[in-house]
Amino acid sequence: MTTAEAGPPRVDRRRGGDASGDPKGRRFDSPVGLAMVLLLVVAAQGPIRRELSAPVMQSWMTVFVAVVVQALPFLVLGVLLSAVIAVFVPTSFFAKALPRRPALAVPAAGMAGVVLPGCECASVPVAGALVRRGVTPAAALAFLLSAPAINPIVLTATAVAFPGEPRMVLARFVASLLVACVMGWLWQRLGRADWLRPSARPSFDGLGKGAAFWGSVRHDVMHAGGFLAVGAMAAATLRAVVPASWLHTAAGDPVVSVLTLAILAVLLSICSEADAFVAASLSEFSLTARLAFLVVGPMIDLKLFAMQAGTFGRGFALRFAPATFILAVLVSALAGKVLL
Repeated sequence: MTTAEAGPPRVDRRRGGDASGDPKGRRFDSPVGLAMVLLLVVAAQGPIRRELSAPVMQSWMTVFVAVVVQALPFLVLGVLLSAVIAVFVPTSFFAKALPRRPALAVPAAGMAGVVLPGCECASVPVAGALVRRGVTPAAALAFLLSAPAINPIVLTATAVAFPGEPRMVLARFVASLLVACVMGWLWQRLGRADWLRPSARPSFDGLGKGAAFWGSVRHDVMHAGGFLAVGAMAAATLRAVVPASWLHTAAGDPVVSVLTLAILAVLLSICSEADAFVAASLSEFSLTARLAFLVVGPMIDLKLFAMQAGTFGRGFALRFAPATFILAVLVSALAGKVLL
């Protein structure tokens, strides 16, 4: 019998499909999944309501919502400005604006962060593009560290998060700029060319300005917004779940408190436009410890390490990240003692 004479495929009624292996009866689509989730939520609404009404959960939700609501406007504004800079400002502008002598180009690039707002997610590809365009690596690395920490969006967010504490804004600015410049000078003196292997192509090569702009916005919103949510959840958990005695014990020792929040900044990986609000919620800790959180976070965290490794090479990241962390902790402690 030929294929044409065989007629329609036999239906396997037990499996709801046909003999060709298309199990239509077992197909699972998103509306069905959503309906099942909604049914489960309705069935379990009593226990869920009781859990959400518990004092611990009420405290957790209060802190989480407060951190997100305060930080979100600054995050969105920072993402938009970062996309404008990444797409519409020519990379050659930076090369022409910096001094030719590397020793002078490092502080100039560090100070450029004051007028070029953007989060750390944007500073890494910009620094990579600077190196590809011939900017001395020491200056590009100083910009990479300073731009997310001392730009006007971040400093304004810090002032809003710490009302009545203008010293916190000054301390963050001074400590972050000092770390950026020292790391640039250290690279100029000790760095080797074979440690630095920037990627060969810019991020938005071949795209139109509009497509590149919205692509940058979508990327940064997804990444920065996700890390903001994680940071807010961590801050809320510390406030609501961790016993107050533990926090007071860690906060009571000056050295332990600084190291604790510095390590926490690395682990949480919060966008620099939002980290001040998370730091402000950790009121058990001293201003110096919270300053370490604000200085370390924009310079080295888990996502930055991955981005630096991908942009400049793993050998670079394995050397640059630990040195940046140690210097940032030491400078934060010194700046806190002097300015706070």
